[in-house]
Amino acid sequence: MNSISIIGAGIGGLALGNTLKQHGLDFTIYESAAEIKPVGAGIMMAINAMQIFDRLGMKEKIENAGNKIHGISITDESLKPITQTNILPLEKKYNSCNVAIHRAELQKILAENIGYKHIKLDHSLNKIEKTENYSLYFDNGTRTESQIVFGADGIKSNIRNQILKTGSIRNAGQKCWRGLAEFELPEKFNHEAFEIWGKGKRFGFVKISEKRVYWYALVNEQKYKRYLDISENFQEFHPLVLNILEATLATNIILNDIIDLSPIPAWYSQNLCLIGDAAHATTPNMGQGACQAIEDAYIIGRLLENTTDFNQVFKEFQRIRRKKVDHIVSTSWKIGKISQWEKGNSLRNFLMQLIPGSTNRKLAEKIVQLEL
Repeated sequence: MNSISIIGAGIGGLALGNTLKQHGLDFTIYESAAEIKPVGAGIMMAINAMQIFDRLGMKEKIENAGNKIHGISITDESLKPITQTNILPLEKKYNSCNVAIHRAELQKILAENIGYKHIKLDHSLNKIEKTENYSLYFDNGTRTESQIVFGADGIKSNIRNQILKTGSIRNAGQKCWRGLAEFELPEKFNHEAFEIWGKGKRFGFVKISEKRVYWYALVNEQKYKRYLDISENFQEFHPLVLNILEATLATNIILNDIIDLSPIPAWYSQNLCLIGDAAHATTPNMGQGACQAIEDAYIIGRLLENTTDFNQVFKEFQRIRRKKVDHIVSTSWKIGKISQWEKGNSLRNFLMQLIPGSTNRKLAEKIVQLEL
């Protein structure tokens, strides 16, 4: 019998584990993968997430393993700026900065801080049943019972599907490649994240370590040609884009559909709660998917300071988090559509250039402010 089980050792599940550990609570994390190994691409930890890592005592370690990012630029195909957001004022105000890092490096730091004794690998959840407690059945044949269960098992959550029986996955109609390149960026690109908007396509890149660049590339699904080399989709983009793609090994590229989760009515049931993508998966257009999972873990921790009644915590958790998360999911979906326009791009870019930098910073601050 476990007092608390967390299903999923992604960033949200590991952040929650670190939070519960800080509160002296006993828990076990179950992860489907056989090992936590260096796969996946890069990720941006925004100021909201870094504030939380500061409270968990890991901020400096994460900063040292990644690359500090002080600005975000959206440009046209020739790298001419459309909008630029300088986040140095926010860094000063919140004593934290954005950090671009390899996802596996971040997971390793979070897992080591918890201690691997709390993490059971090769445990893919097959079935969950509610009796007096929760019975958890895994593909490897093991079974356990748990009083409290957290579903941190992603957008296709077995916990959500089997217990709450809700959730509709939406496809944005976009294909996304993500990759890692051994590539030395020109110095002016070292501490800024860039996203290039073309016609029905985008390319983003950011430095994550001394000679490593994380990039992503999107095309509208109707323009996607399976037989095309990725670079053939971006011939009209700045040569830097093609150079980054050329420097990327095929084994370091992942291809996915862009999807999210339509808002669901409840994130919790008796003694069970969803966090992160299992509850409110968003498209990646605001760089907040993992950051919002980390915020979930933080809010649960703050609420546990006042009560050990988990059902009361779950109810209050959803009340506090719902408005912000729904805003991010909705806004990110709209940004994804606007950024992938195939017509009217010049007008779109012109109108975006009229938005003052101070307005962009205010919008950014709304996202990075913690709710408790």
